Amino acid sequence: MRAIRRFIVQPVLPEPLRPLGDLARNLRWSWHPDTQEVFRAVDPDLWVSTGGNPLKMLSQVSPERLEALSHDRRFVRRLELIRDDLTEYLTGERWYQTWAAANPEAPKTIGYFSAEFGISEVLPQYSGGLGILAGDHLKSASDLGLPLIGVGLLYHHGYFIQSLNTAGWQQERYPLLDPNELPIAMLTDADGAPVIIEVEIRGVPVQAQLWVANVGRVPLVLMDTNLEVNSERERLITDKLYGGGSDHRLAQEVLLGVGGVRALREFCRVTGHSVPVVYHANEGHAVFMGLERIRERMVNEHESYDSAVEQVRAGTLFTTHTPVPAGIDRFGMDQVRSQFESFTPLPIDRVLGLGAENFSGGDPSRFNMAVMGLRLSQRANGVSELHGEVSRQMFQQLWPGFDVSEVPIGSVTNGVHGHTWVHPELQHLLESPVDDAAGIRDGWDWHALDRLDGSEIWTMKRRMRGQMITMARERLAASAAARGMSADWVSTALNPHTLTIGFARRGASYKRLTLMLSQPERLKALLNHPETPIQIVIAGKAHPADDIGKGLIQQMVQFADQDDVRGRLVFLPDYDISLAKPLYPGCDVWLNNPLRPLEACGTSGMKAALNMGFNLSIRDGWWDEWYDPDFGWAIPSVEMLGNQMERDAAEAESLYELIEREIVPRFYTRDSNGIPTAWVDMMRKTIAGLGPKVRATRMVRDYVKKYYTPAAASAGRVACNGTATELAFWKQKVRAAWPGVAVARVESRLPETVEVGSSHVVEAAVRLNGLSPSDVAVELVSGEVDAVDELRNVQIDRFELAGEDSSDDNVLFRLTDVSKAAGLIGYTVRVVPYHPLLASTAELGLAALAE
Repeated sequence: MRAIRRFIVQPVLPEPLRPLGDLARNLRWSWHPDTQEVFRAVDPDLWVSTGGNPLKMLSQVSPERLEALSHDRRFVRRLELIRDDLTEYLTGERWYQTWAAANPEAPKTIGYFSAEFGISEVLPQYSGGLGILAGDHLKSASDLGLPLIGVGLLYHHGYFIQSLNTAGWQQERYPLLDPNELPIAMLTDADGAPVIIEVEIRGVPVQAQLWVANVGRVPLVLMDTNLEVNSERERLITDKLYGGGSDHRLAQEVLLGVGGVRALREFCRVTGHSVPVVYHANEGHAVFMGLERIRERMVNEHESYDSAVEQVRAGTLFTTHTPVPAGIDRFGMDQVRSQFESFTPLPIDRVLGLGAENFSGGDPSRFNMAVMGLRLSQRANGVSELHGEVSRQMFQQLWPGFDVSEVPIGSVTNGVHGHTWVHPELQHLLESPVDDAAGIRDGWDWHALDRLDGSEIWTMKRRMRGQMITMARERLAASAAARGMSADWVSTALNPHTLTIGFARRGASYKRLTLMLSQPERLKALLNHPETPIQIVIAGKAHPADDIGKGLIQQMVQFADQDDVRGRLVFLPDYDISLAKPLYPGCDVWLNNPLRPLEACGTSGMKAALNMGFNLSIRDGWWDEWYDPDFGWAIPSVEMLGNQMERDAAEAESLYELIEREIVPRFYTRDSNGIPTAWVDMMRKTIAGLGPKVRATRMVRDYVKKYYTPAAASAGRVACNGTATELAFWKQKVRAAWPGVAVARVESRLPETVEVGSSHVVEAAVRLNGLSPSDVAVELVSGEVDAVDELRNVQIDRFELAGEDSSDDNVLFRLTDVSKAAGLIGYTVRVVPYHPLLASTAELGLAALAE
């Protein structure tokens, strides 16, 4: 017999214990060890059995235990101190308040949209790196005091739980999540009624209920369509993260973007929060938010479409995480037309034009979400310096006439949330009560290990390794039971004294999980060496529809099942936050061997580094910019090899050689006390050198300085006195005139050979086709030239207006150029639109080059 409805009966906390409820309802507990210890003290066994979920634990703790604790003066006093600490954290001034006071244009509120958020294992709304990054972004924004509001979807089943069958093939299970058991609260009006938004999806009005998770100081608003008022199909829009086909995915992204803006408006109305002036789309899943904001301005402010677009673009940031076109969400034009043809008053052809691949090599039948994100955002970025370069190359066709370096996509290298990912024992050592001494940032003393004896550091790392092994054995035993296999070997699996290499990431083929298996006998020799063995701990999920990725996992599991490998190389199923937290501190070396440059950033190696682990990685993503021999090893990448098998073989050979010749000897070379002194010295240098760089507080500061504050300033300027209308009219005028704009003539008395430091005059006669000289910038583009006269490493110099050309109606511009470098140099002249409200001269994608 099945129940038709379920609900939770929560115990009534005695008055002295009421702060427990407040602490449990704010996810700051998930990265605050002192709060976790308070919950653990309520009932240590129950804390473990409920998976460290405070709300679930409090719903099960006995009334007798609560009554006893309410009379425990020591516990109550400790609880009051933790509550007061949370109150100060939520209300006190932090870094952003100081920044905003010195920078009046800093935004009052920022809206941050993402399809997934990885905050805690008790709120499973994430699949991998994108979600973990979004969660770390919110946590760090909270730590810094940013007025940020997160917006996402509440998935009924979250992401799948992974297990393995007897053959090692991945199995997926989607448990149903009950919102009442999650650390979220329903958003209600003053009368207690649930706040509901409505969005038309696939021609049907869909209602969504709003839930709010408190991530420290940052609210996260989540939309849920699992309501009885909706039909079965519409209730399933928020069923699974990245589930279903193209129509389902489009429905989710419409809800995230269009519904997300409406949810944000309702949240601000109910709570009194300021409405955001800056909107950040974390990947292309959320960029439909721009359409809703355009619609709002057209309906509420009676603006034209073009004027509304300028308002929206000025305050929007788009972050791409995808280094390959195949990773971008693309829908059929007919799909998008059907969805938005009734989205009045927006003209459907203009909507479709935002995502059109109307460039060389594009597919006119597809609607590209990343292209739409770039066209509706005045600012855009990749997630590492290398990824910024790759993105500029990938999207250069949107800006013809401009060098790759000028494509307006910058970069902010990702970071990770230190309080979440650093082992508590190490965190305790690094935390500092002051924040203004040398080497101290955000209360972390990055030189703290310099004051510790090598044996103390080594003993601490060995404890971390042992704790990881305890976790691994528990998971291995459960996995063996689920696979119907004997678990006799599990109690001796892994060794706390052995060099431990970790590899954990999605099962995507470009990450090359099985590269280490290319020479199996050589690997077995390393694993079974009698004196200097290694051991490898592996984890990762493949997308449910990715049979290639599942096949790679199966290949690894079957290798791990071999008698002479079992217990030395292990695969841990169901890679999630609860697995990752002990895994990173327990590994000595973190392996990453993607096909360069397909790793956008790769933050798992950052988490390992924050726990005194060394990276052994292809120089891709963040490791490309911050690699240093003091922090680990770089696997040479041989991209020039066109044959994939040859490239894999060459890079695998380099991997083996680094392990055999450098890593193993350094780990096992000990002093008279058994301490690997060179290894420990690297641990000190890694924490001191990488620690401040890889933290997400640095990342969020970069966003504030490079993007959020400039975007708020742009939005403010465009909003003044009809400026958006004027800017829209100016762009229309420029686009209409541009086919007739040309560089009519270039004159220079430049000899074939010049000396460095010599100057020469260049004159350009430009046909403006009715535009004013103030509407354009005339530029000299110079640089090195290759055999076909293509310019490289370009430098841009701007001409000055010299007057009318006496011979015709052209306008004359003049530049005195100084030769700055020796070598074979070439140049050209171009005309680009210019307006003080443009973020760059490339913004319109228009350039007239000299023939």
